[in-house]
Amino acid sequence: MNIPVRVLLIITTLLFPALTFAHDVSSADQEILNNGGLLSYIQVGATHMLTGYDHLLFLAGVVFFLKSFKDIIKFITAFTIGHCITLIGATYMGITANEHLVDAVIALSVLYKGFENLGGFKKYKIPSPNLIMMVFLFGLIHGFGLSTRLQSFNIGADQFLAKIICFNVGVELGQIIALIPIVFVISLSRKRQQFPAFYKAINWYLVLAGIGLFAYQMYGYYTGHS
Repeated sequence: MNIPVRVLLIITTLLFPALTFAHDVSSADQEILNNGGLLSYIQVGATHMLTGYDHLLFLAGVVFFLKSFKDIIKFITAFTIGHCITLIGATYMGITANEHLVDAVIALSVLYKGFENLGGFKKYKIPSPNLIMMVFLFGLIHGFGLSTRLQSFNIGADQFLAKIICFNVGVELGQIIALIPIVFVISLSRKRQQFPAFYKAINWYLVLAGIGLFAYQMYGYYTGHS
């Protein structure tokens, strides 16, 4: 299949902004949770990850930097462990924070990954942090964001831990489903001569998206808009 890199770039850059309209907690999701039992938490968790544009942008940045499937598994596992810890732990203990501030930090993680992928640390002679440790730390932050979202729902006290775990399972399933096309597009583009230009364009997009999302969340924080 011979897909021009230009087409892949257009598809990728159009896909992620479209997801920004579907990331919020909705009354429809609450209705699903009210009527669907534990399986509904898996469904909502998967849907939330699949429409979580900030999480997907960060994952795309992580995968873009890696060349082998082994490395992809290693880094995604570190990210997954991180967000499982805070998603389950913070929700169970009732620890929360202003969602705009949490999402602002997540936006900075997107900016960070684009900057790192573009060789920003080397260019400005800044010591580069340990890559896998940073992915794990950002996983903790992303998990806290997911926990904040889950705590926005009324999930009651009955089967409380089971509901949290089912939501987390859904998040993991959604992450796997989202990674399949992301890895496919990146793997396909690596085989093409124009990959360096594609790589640079996508990672500059991550930088700009991170800045834009950060500004948007800080505006929401200071003005009280959701």
